[in-house]
Amino acid sequence: MLGVFSGFAVVWAVILVGFFVGKKGILGPDARVTLNRLTFFVASPALLFKTLSESDPLSVLGPLLWVALISAFLIMGIYILTTKWWFKRNLADQTVGAMSAATVNSANLGMPIAIYVLGDIGHAAPVILFQLAILTPINLAMLDAATSKNPTTLRSIIGQSFRNPMIVGSLSGLAVALMQLEIPQVLKDPIDLIAGASIPAMLIAFGISLVDSRPLAKSSPFNKDVLVASAMKLILHPIIAWLIAAFIFRLEGELLLSAIVMASLPTAQNVFVNASRYNKGVTLAKDTVLITTIGAIPAMVAVAVIFQ
Repeated sequence: MLGVFSGFAVVWAVILVGFFVGKKGILGPDARVTLNRLTFFVASPALLFKTLSESDPLSVLGPLLWVALISAFLIMGIYILTTKWWFKRNLADQTVGAMSAATVNSANLGMPIAIYVLGDIGHAAPVILFQLAILTPINLAMLDAATSKNPTTLRSIIGQSFRNPMIVGSLSGLAVALMQLEIPQVLKDPIDLIAGASIPAMLIAFGISLVDSRPLAKSSPFNKDVLVASAMKLILHPIIAWLIAAFIFRLEGELLLSAIVMASLPTAQNVFVNASRYNKGVTLAKDTVLITTIGAIPAMVAVAVIFQ
């Protein structure tokens, strides 16, 4: 149990450093964007490649991936059915709300939590792979269908997914593991070095993003949506993940804890990015990200205490 709290302490210590850096403006006004781009395009793909190339492919494509998939789609369905008549939102706003309730921050927070709390980044890899390769493309297609007169084709969606550097890094690592290839040391060393930049950079960027964030403004028309999405993300999503993991896949111990902790992660920041891209539900996404980011701290600690 001490190791779990120690892991959380490490993660949040670095986030607090990022908050201080952002508050003081030490790295300038574009620090968060630059660090996020560094992790997304360079460091995190290297880390995923390194991790998956040394992993057991069957574990990556195993029950943790299926728990993430089933629980996410159930949460999206429940959110849409619950709010369809209650809030009377259009399809685009409903989609953003469903994404906010079901999409976890598996990269920026999930990877550090997997390393320092769960002890193995491999626990985050199946969730990252599912969200990048399946959930996000489907959500973008839904937003596109709700906002465009000429929706994108399946071919373009697949093509866009395979241009995502984190998907490329993940699939390349899986391919190396499946073929049991030995990476030459002259290539392995720089990959390992770049991968080492991923976790601190993403946590510092995460801390910077918390500066001057104030959710639930009185003028916002989405406050009820935010509260429902946040409650589903922090409470219902972990409960559903627990039921699926424990009673369908019969997971126990470390794998069960991992499935629930991953579901307890806050809303992914790319939900806000996607909402901004389509200019739909932007405030809903932004406020849900912030509230769940704060609320996920006690939620994940509670999960660790109960299931450790």
